[in-house]
Amino acid sequence: MVFGKIDYINLLPFHVFLKKSSLSNAFKRSCEHHKDVPAKINAKLRKRQVEAAVISSVESKRKTLTPLNVGIVAKKNIKSVIVKKGTLSKSDPASATSNKLARVLGIEGEVFIGDRALRLYLKEPDAYIDLAQTWMERYHLPFVFARFCVNEHQSFYKKLARNFVRRPVKIPRYILEKYAKERDIKENDIKDYLKIVSYTIEKKEQKALYIFLKKVHNLKNKPS
Repeated sequence: MVFGKIDYINLLPFHVFLKKSSLSNAFKRSCEHHKDVPAKINAKLRKRQVEAAVISSVESKRKTLTPLNVGIVAKKNIKSVIVKKGTLSKSDPASATSNKLARVLGIEGEVFIGDRALRLYLKEPDAYIDLAQTWMERYHLPFVFARFCVNEHQSFYKKLARNFVRRPVKIPRYILEKYAKERDIKENDIKDYLKIVSYTIEKKEQKALYIFLKKVHNLKNKPS
């Protein structure tokens, strides 16, 4: 069993869930071995170097993958997917979905994602545009940034995903302290941030994903 891990705070509850689970140590070690940014995890799953991962939503439509109804969802705002105001358009190389979202929304400027983006936003919120919030204001729907996708051992990963969303995951204090120190983000800011991240993809999320992917498809014939 090989799972691709994106080591961002928005997936911290899932990593704690895995850590506390009765899964084998070999599986848990494999998660740490295959740890990378979203764009690279997308490629690993595509090349079947990992069996499952929470990948960029624009990649989840591939016919070789089985998407599950678990992912990274912003019900309103997100704080960690942002565009800096008054800058030239520039993609974040770690991203796939967020770069496309900026284009779909017609927002120009430099894109930042992940923990670096969260840190920047918390320090100077008025300098950035929150892309999930803009999406919500325009379409009145949540935004699905990533989706749990599988290419092998589907029954195992479906059960794993179901168990994860069954009940909230409490983050131990020592892990919060560790992430706060490593990412230079206050513990309370991490806890507040995790309150705005959801993991279940239901009807509204599926509708939002359909609209977004259709708009991405329409971008193909347009210049970057």
